[in-house]
Amino acid sequence: MIKVLTAVVAILLAATGSPSAERVAQSRPTFDAFVEDLRREARTRGLSEATIESALGGLTAEPVVVSRDRSQPELIQSLDSYVARRITARTIAKAREELRKERVFLAGVEDRYGVPPELMVSIWGLESDFGRFTGSYSTIRSLATLAYDARRPLFRSELFSALEIVERGDANPADLKGSWAGAMGQPQFMPSSFLRYAVDEDGDGRPNIWTSRQDVFASMANYLKDKGWRRDQRWGREVVVSRTAMARIDRNVPMRTDTCRAIRETTEGRPLTEWQKLGVRLPGGHALPSASMEASLVRGQSRHFLVYGNYAALVDYNCSNSYAVTVGLLADRLAK
Repeated sequence: MIKVLTAVVAILLAATGSPSAERVAQSRPTFDAFVEDLRREARTRGLSEATIESALGGLTAEPVVVSRDRSQPELIQSLDSYVARRITARTIAKAREELRKERVFLAGVEDRYGVPPELMVSIWGLESDFGRFTGSYSTIRSLATLAYDARRPLFRSELFSALEIVERGDANPADLKGSWAGAMGQPQFMPSSFLRYAVDEDGDGRPNIWTSRQDVFASMANYLKDKGWRRDQRWGREVVVSRTAMARIDRNVPMRTDTCRAIRETTEGRPLTEWQKLGVRLPGGHALPSASMEASLVRGQSRHFLVYGNYAALVDYNCSNSYAVTVGLLADRLAK
C-alpha cells in the first residue's frame, strides 16, 4: 500500500511539473526492460528457453488491470451491501440447482476432505458464477502488469508460479486465462495455489480447474482442508449487537493485528460465554450457544457476525470479510 501511494503521489507531482517527480519517472525502467529482467530471473530459476519465450515473448502491459486494482468491490462496498447484492433469489436458486446436480460427487469429496457440498457450491458461485465466468484476461500479461506497477513482489512471485505451470506442462500460456488480478479458472486460484492445491480428480493426467468440475471441486476442498477447515465446526453465525453491547466490546475486546486486512478488521477471540456477558445475542434476543468455543466479532454497518475457527480458512481463500461472510451465509441457506 505504501508503494502504491508513493506511485500515486509521483503521478500527481508529475502533473504539476515537479522536477523531483520527473526524476522519479525517468528512473523507472520501461516495461520492455522490466520483461528483460524477468527473462534473466527465469533463467536463474532454471526455466527452459521454450517456456520463457512462449510466455514472455512479445509481452505487453495491460493498463486496464491497474484501474481494476483500484476499485475492488470487496474494498469499496460495505459488508451489508456486498451481502445484499450477492445473495439474491437468482443466486440461491442457481446454487440449489447445481447442488442437486453435483450432490453425489460432492458427497464423495466431503468424505475425503471434510468440506460440505453447500460450502463448495457457495464458493464456486461467488468466484465464477458457478463456472460461467472464469475470466478472459491473460494470466501472464495481467501478473506482469501488476508486478510492474509499483513493483509489487506478490505479483512477481505469482508470475513465476504461472511460468512453472507452463514448464510442468499443465497448461500453455494461451490457456492461462482468468481475472484481471491473475486468479484462474472456476475456483479462481492464483498460480501458486494451483501448484500447491490443484487436484487431477478426473484422472486425465493433469489438474484442470478451467473445464473439469471434478478437478474444480476437489481442488477447492483440498485448499480449504489444508487451511484448517474442520468438518465438525461451522464457520460462524449472525448475531445481534446493541449499541450498549458494542460500547462494551470496544472497551474490552481489542481488534486483531495480524495477517491480512480482513483479520485486522476482526476482534480477538473470546469464549461464547464472554460474548454473552458482553450483551451479544442471537437474532430474536435468544442466548448464545453454551458450547466451549472461541469466536471473534465481524462488524458490518447493521449486521454483525461471530465467527469461529473455520472462518480463517474462508478468509485465507479470499482476504475479505464481505466475501467470507457471504460464502458462509449462502452455504447456510443451501443447507436448510
